[in-house]
Amino acid sequence: MSKFSLFGKFDIQEGERDSMVGILLEAAESMKSLNECEIYLVNVSENEPNSVYVYEVWSSENAHQASLTLEATQTLIQRAKPIITGMERINTLKAMGGKGISVST
Repeated sequence: MSKFSLFGKFDIQEGERDSMVGILLEAAESMKSLNECEIYLVNVSENEPNSVYVYEVWSSENAHQASLTLEATQTLIQRAKPIITGMERINTLKAMGGKGISVST
C-alpha cells in the first residue's frame, strides 16, 4: 500500500532561516506522537540561504490534512507566517517503500 508524501519549499525573509528551521523542528517533534506521520524531515540547501525544504510521508493524504487542523500545528503556522515570503509544493508523491517507512501489502 502506498503512502502520501509531500516535498515542499518555504521561502523565508532574509536572515530568518534559523528561526524557520526551529519552528519546523518543533513541528517535527509534535509529529512524533502521530502514528500517521512516518517521516518529517526539515532540510536546508547551502545554495539557498532563504529557503527551507520539508519532506513528509503520511499514511494517507487525509491524515496529512487532519494534522493541519491540530492546535499545536495551528500555533506553529501562526508563528511562521510573518517570516514566510512564499511557499511551493514541489511535488506530492506516492511513497512505495524503502528504508524509513513501513508499507503494508
